[in-house]
Amino acid sequence: MNITLTDEQQAIAESARAFLDEHGSSARLRAAIESADGWDPEQWRAMAQEMGWLGVAAPERFGGSDLGLVELAILHEEVGRTLTAAPLFPTLGLALPALMSAGCEARQAEFLPRLIEGGIRAAVCLTGATGAPVPSDVAIRLEPDSDGWRLNGTAEYVLMGHAANLLIVIARTAGTTGWDGLSLLAVAADTPGISIERLTSLDLTRPFSRVHFHQARVGDDSLLGAPGTAAAAVRRMLAVGTVMLAAEQLGGAERALEISTEYAKQRVQFGRVIGSFQAIKHKLADMMLAVESARSALYYAVRLLDVPDAMAEAAATAGACCSEAFLQCAGDTIQIHGGIGFTWEHDAHLYFKRARASAALLGGPSHHYESVASLIGLDEAPETSA
Repeated sequence: MNITLTDEQQAIAESARAFLDEHGSSARLRAAIESADGWDPEQWRAMAQEMGWLGVAAPERFGGSDLGLVELAILHEEVGRTLTAAPLFPTLGLALPALMSAGCEARQAEFLPRLIEGGIRAAVCLTGATGAPVPSDVAIRLEPDSDGWRLNGTAEYVLMGHAANLLIVIARTAGTTGWDGLSLLAVAADTPGISIERLTSLDLTRPFSRVHFHQARVGDDSLLGAPGTAAAAVRRMLAVGTVMLAAEQLGGAERALEISTEYAKQRVQFGRVIGSFQAIKHKLADMMLAVESARSALYYAVRLLDVPDAMAEAAATAGACCSEAFLQCAGDTIQIHGGIGFTWEHDAHLYFKRARASAALLGGPSHHYESVASLIGLDEAPETSA
């Protein structure tokens, strides 16, 4: 399998990097963090209307470019380099795969054109108080009502929920467990009975929210498919989301390596640039090895997302590799920078916090390793002879 980028895909990456060099500066990121909204609406508008990013993986019949998941991963990788304060990952990495996987043509026709234009910013309600991966802690209950359905419960750790105007909700019907009884719904964030509480979290560039559902009434048209039958669509959404998050993590790790290398060439100690010291050389070499290994895992996984039998294993492998690479590179960046790396003024702490927060999303490395072990049969008890 060829996992290198084509000339066209490389051009997309270069275009995205040029755009973010102009629109994704550290000063602009910090201004977005400190703003009342906590994100950058103007940058979001430019991504949608000037760059056409939001339609990269959407079908042409809805106004998208229909380029594919490799191109979508490229965008997430470039955005991860700048820690962009915009709801790109929850909208394109999670909500879009949910809408496409559920196969509900009417809902796609309703939402995708507005999403592509930038009018929809989505968040996905995945889990409850424990934060355990789906399907272990689906906290929202789907209950029949006289003229439709009611949603009750509280979704925790909803990524950029405060910026969303559309919620993709995983809900469970009564008396079901595991992957059985799961439903996917698309619900307007201002639906009566829904309240969103923005939380202060470790990663200020992409905060979490808590979403409360209290007798929130929705109609059949909110369901993405038949009730209780969304397991396959949810699995697909999580696989694509894991890979797109991995792309972001790869971009962050790559940029952390670049920042560290630039600093090691400039900082002078004991009459020599610190990059000439063997300990720093080894650390930078280890960082580069982690980045390149993660890159191979990522682009291998992207190309297997359309292979049902290989999708889950490849996604979990990429999720684990890229998460650990970002954690390593972000931590080493602080170490290489020494005292300045611990200050608020330097960006090293922003990358470290994003790495830690991202590692907790969608299960994290330990969950991904367990998934791979289960998929290849390592969790099966050995046969014993009589």
